[in-house]
Amino acid sequence: MPLRRVADQPTWLLSRANAHAQSILKSAFAEAGIRGYQYRLMAGLAQYGASSQADLSRLTGIDRKDVVHALNDLESRQLVSRAADPADARRNVVTLTDAGGAELVRLDGVLAGVQEKVMAPLSVPEQRQLRELLAKLAAPAPTHG
Repeated sequence: MPLRRVADQPTWLLSRANAHAQSILKSAFAEAGIRGYQYRLMAGLAQYGASSQADLSRLTGIDRKDVVHALNDLESRQLVSRAADPADARRNVVTLTDAGGAELVRLDGVLAGVQEKVMAPLSVPEQRQLRELLAKLAAPAPTHG
């Protein structure tokens, strides 16, 4: 029996829905041989182009230490390459390789399947409405001042 005090609270429901969605995503990515951070880094490189590790951290919302660990694995699999920044030898510039681009396309299909599975209980209009409502909740609150 659900805990009555929280069972119908939006924060509880969002938390439970997120846990369910993350479980599906983690399982699908594991089966595909990738982790969420790695996918986000490759997606960031595809969208923004060659970037420093610090910029990737900022653009993807991944902690710098986690960026380094994820890039180490991606580089060992030849999905990204790192080289010293010619303008600042202290920085590494990361680039998505051709193999990384092809892998990202394959993983986009995995992610699309996850979205279908997560949203399956809802009708198409409900799915559209949920996306709109979640976008409102995820948007930063306006600042007054």
